[in-house]
Amino acid sequence: MIVAFSVTPLGVGESVGEYVADAVRVVRESGLPNRTDAMFTSIEGEWDEVMDVVHRAVDAVAARAPRVSLVLKADVREGVSEGLTSKVETLERHLGTGS
Repeated sequence: MIVAFSVTPLGVGESVGEYVADAVRVVRESGLPNRTDAMFTSIEGEWDEVMDVVHRAVDAVAARAPRVSLVLKADVREGVSEGLTSKVETLERHLGTGS
């Protein structure tokens, strides 16, 4: 499964980068395949392990912020691995830019 999620601290002011970094740090230390862009962090693995990482990422932000917003989107598909990479490679191939 692939989960794309965004954790946003509320009530801490406009600059939230240091709080978001706490969440991303949890994801990167998990050892699961992941990717972070300007809007979301995506993580790939089995349901329980991915949801555990998301939970811990939210907890990391909640430890310093009075309120946390979580947006989550999941692609639940049995038997697929390396989806973070293969989905992008397929798109690039259709665009004619892939290798």
